[in-house]
Amino acid sequence: MMPTEIQIPRKLANQLLHLAQQSANVEICGLIGSQEGLAQHCYPINNVAKHPQQHFLLDAGQQITAMSEMRELGQELFAIYHSHPTAPALPSSEDLALSAYPAALYLIISLSTKGILEMRGFKINQESAQEIPLTLIN
Repeated sequence: MMPTEIQIPRKLANQLLHLAQQSANVEICGLIGSQEGLAQHCYPINNVAKHPQQHFLLDAGQQITAMSEMRELGQELFAIYHSHPTAPALPSSEDLALSAYPAALYLIISLSTKGILEMRGFKINQESAQEIPLTLIN
């Protein structure tokens, strides 16, 4: 059953938006760990794509390290995030084709909205995306 909304702590959302603004010309990426279903910790991972301005590819070693840290802390993979410097916060055809974790939320941050940052969440399964509304909590 698909959740009707996902709660994201405001502090975590602000951290993701800040990371995207710091590297506004390339797609940032990383993982988010959760405990008891609540997103708690951001694990930034280097984007090793050939063209990081238009694509993202998580550094495999850093991804393994982040997932190990999550396990040690009793966390589960909650979300995979990345930014779109010049495109809307919608999954690209490449995002759909390369998604490998159907249980995870895919968070996309757009920097292409004139002065307003946009972040949207999607469940992606078999190259099909369903948006899940995000609610910020304190």
